[in-house]
Amino acid sequence: MAIEKLSAGQLDEELSKLNAPLEELWSLREGKLHKEFRFADFVAAFGFMAQAALLAERQGHHPEWRNVYNRVSVELSTHEAGGVSARDFELAAAMEALFA
Repeated sequence: MAIEKLSAGQLDEELSKLNAPLEELWSLREGKLHKEFRFADFVAAFGFMAQAALLAERQGHHPEWRNVYNRVSVELSTHEAGGVSARDFELAAAMEALFA
């Protein structure tokens, strides 16, 4: 089954739903879903990454991310779709659940 890239309207709708309960918002940046998570320290940031890695592996969908001290910068896109798909929003929501 082919994974489809979301249309501009679908992206706006999904982004609004994802961001509705959040203080720190996800955004679209250079064709990818983007957010920077901030933690108390490096250990908390790295712990989040370890837990998120397990979720990503279970979903078979892996983030592009970067950790610098207490921050984890995440970018999500679906290579097979050539852009952001529903899979990216599913992983973003799972990461938010971990962060909460």
